[in-house]
Amino acid sequence: MDEFKLIKNYFQKLTKNNPSALKLNDDVFFDKKNRIVLSIDSYNEKFHYLNFKKPGLVIKKIIRSSISDLICKGVKPKCILLSACGNKNHFNKRNLNLISKSIAEEQKKYKIMLSGGDTTKSKLSSFTIVTLGISKKIIKRNNVKKNDDIYVTGNLGDSYIGLNILKKKININKKLNNYFIKKYFLPDIPIKLYKHLIKFANSSIDISDGLFADLYKLVNNQKFGFSLYLNKIPISKNLSDYLKKNNKKKLNYISKGDDYQILFSASKKNRIYIQKLAKRINQKITLIGSFTNIYKQRKLIDHKDLKKSLNYEGYLHKF
Repeated sequence: MDEFKLIKNYFQKLTKNNPSALKLNDDVFFDKKNRIVLSIDSYNEKFHYLNFKKPGLVIKKIIRSSISDLICKGVKPKCILLSACGNKNHFNKRNLNLISKSIAEEQKKYKIMLSGGDTTKSKLSSFTIVTLGISKKIIKRNNVKKNDDIYVTGNLGDSYIGLNILKKKININKKLNNYFIKKYFLPDIPIKLYKHLIKFANSSIDISDGLFADLYKLVNNQKFGFSLYLNKIPISKNLSDYLKKNNKKKLNYISKGDDYQILFSASKKNRIYIQKLAKRINQKITLIGSFTNIYKQRKLIDHKDLKKSLNYEGYLHKF
C-alpha cells in the first residue's frame, strides 16, 4: 500500500470536522483564522540520506527540504522544531558541534528560528522537523485552472547525480563530483519567490518525489491533463554536458526527486509578469508546458515534436 492509499483509507476520514487539515491532501496544516501554517517531515538514515558521515550537511539538507513545504505555499518559514534520534556515535562532541554550526548558518541564511524539539536514542539516526509560518492565505494543491501554464523554478536532476556519485554508481571527476554532491546536500530552494508566488500561482507544490510524480499530485482528482515540453525542462549546464558526453537520456534524470524546486500553475495572462519578476529577483523560472481539458492526458513532447504518453510514478513511499 502506498502512502496516498494509506491516508485515504485510514486517516482522511478523521479530519472531516477539521478544515484546517485540508483533507490531508496538501503538505501543510492551515488555520486561516489564526493565520498558522504548519508542516512536518521525517528523515531516516539509509532511506532519506545514505549515512551520517557528514552530519553538518545532512542537517542542512533536511532543514531546507522541510522549509520548502512552506515556501511553495507562498509562506515565509518562521520557526522550526527539531526532533533527533540516534546514539553516541551519531551525537558525539564533534558531530554535535557540526550540527549546531550548520543549524546556526541555516537560521541566518533563511531567517528562521530553532524553537524546540526532542531527542531519543535509536540504532539509526533520524530527524523530524515541524516548520511554522504565519500567513493570511496559502497556495493550495489541486487548484489548477483551465489552460493554466506549468512552471518550475531552478534546475532539476543535479541532486540525483550527486546521490549516485555518493553511491559510487557514477564517477566523473573531482570538480564535477563535488558540484553534484553539493547540489544533493544543499538544494537551492527558491526562497526569494515565496512572497511573490501568491500573486499569480493558482496551485503549487515543491518537487520532492520527482517532477512527474509531483505534477500528478498537483492535479490529483481535478479533471485536467497536461502537456510538457522535454527540451524546456531546465537542467544545469553540468548535467547537460554529462548527458551528452555519456549518451544518456534526459528523461531518465529529470524526475528522480530531491530537487526541492517549486512546481506551480498560473494563468497565461501572467506570462510577461513572471518573466520580468524572474529577472528582477534573479530566480530562474521556466515555462515547461500547460494543462489541458483532456482528463488524465499525460503527454511529453520531445525536440522532434513527437508525443509520448507518460506513465511515470516517481518516488513513492510504500508499506
